[in-house]
Amino acid sequence: METFLIKALQLILSLSILVLVHEFGHFIFARLFKVRVEKFYLFFDPWFSLFKFKPKNSDTEYGIGWLPLGGYCKISGMIDESMDKEQMAEPPKPYEFRSKPAGQRLLIMTAGVIFNFLLALFIYSMVLLHWGDTYLPLKNVTYGMEYSETFKNIGFVDGDILLKADTMTLERFNEDCLRKVVESETVTVLRNGKEVQINIPDDMMQRLLRDKEGFAYYRYPLIITRVDSTSAIQAGLKENDRITCVNGINTVVASDVVNELYANKGSTVQIEVMRNGQQMVMNVPVDTVGHLGIAMANPLNIYETVTVKYNFFSSFPAGIRLGVNTLKGYVNDMKYVFTKEGAKSVGGFGAIGSLFPATWNWRLFWERTAFLSIILAFMNILPIPALDGGHVMFLLYEVITRRKPGDKFLEYAQIMGMILLFSLLIFANGNDIVRFFSR
Repeated sequence: METFLIKALQLILSLSILVLVHEFGHFIFARLFKVRVEKFYLFFDPWFSLFKFKPKNSDTEYGIGWLPLGGYCKISGMIDESMDKEQMAEPPKPYEFRSKPAGQRLLIMTAGVIFNFLLALFIYSMVLLHWGDTYLPLKNVTYGMEYSETFKNIGFVDGDILLKADTMTLERFNEDCLRKVVESETVTVLRNGKEVQINIPDDMMQRLLRDKEGFAYYRYPLIITRVDSTSAIQAGLKENDRITCVNGINTVVASDVVNELYANKGSTVQIEVMRNGQQMVMNVPVDTVGHLGIAMANPLNIYETVTVKYNFFSSFPAGIRLGVNTLKGYVNDMKYVFTKEGAKSVGGFGAIGSLFPATWNWRLFWERTAFLSIILAFMNILPIPALDGGHVMFLLYEVITRRKPGDKFLEYAQIMGMILLFSLLIFANGNDIVRFFSR
């Protein structure tokens, strides 16, 4: 329950920041062009609001709604989700959106997307400035990687060290590495000191989405960083011990140890450890779920990492590159959504919440928020009625043809867009529910 609450709090805080920035973009450009903004709300407020405030001599009511599905900026004289038909039936007024030139209306509608993208670039820059960029080069992972069955089926072997995708060097293990691998013709790995080429099928990403087994993970020895259970302490396990054997079976890497302990859960096993260059043997009880009661080092503590530091001026170009590359990667991945396997992988609020860690980590929080800001910007600019991109599409039509779409047409388009969006929302969150109950 605590894990759920922490993730939920991070999700709500992150989305609140993104919604406020997005709607502020619309608000500030509307006010810049002297367009009246009637309401500025975080979350939606059908029937009632949790909080509202209208400053003296202001045309804008500010508030917080009770339905946390986004937010809105109600601009006078605009057909939006409020569907204010009475206002649109009256003659246009000078302060209304519809009375302004198409160029100004276009800037007002794109401002939310622009602000979200700029926010992502700023967050990435500040993350790099504060924490730098620490990563584990794949060439330093001397034990190689452990691969899913999906990748083993096409020729990968546990222990292979990733070198190249076609002619591109694979430097670090991340989403970009996966994209390069699945979209290449051949991947070069280092296996037992020799370079080996593996052919990649054209439908590799579809196979990955279908099997839901992931790509790979680091292989590394099990080195104890903390001994928690009384039985493990009494048996003689200590910090910095490296477990090399369980019940006479060599355990080269951590997963070997985990598998053997799980196979012997609820019993006592003979464990061999390497301590200060000496091999030691001890009998240690395994609990009923296959644990010894120890904490083990992660790959970043075992292998040599690289840290790139940035000053105030260098952090911005680096943050911009990171943001642009993230956007390119996300746009590239969108083509898989239109496959059968990709459609099943679409997720709603549950999938978004799973992006956040179970414990509060400010760096991860800001990185995930920047990523979601890019997603929000991209999704909003899609040419779908009811989204900013839909309004932009009709405005571009007006600029090109010098003919403004009729209010009735825009009204029906808005309704159809909202039906489509709600359908997608139900579908995505339905996928979350199916995945939850099929675990």
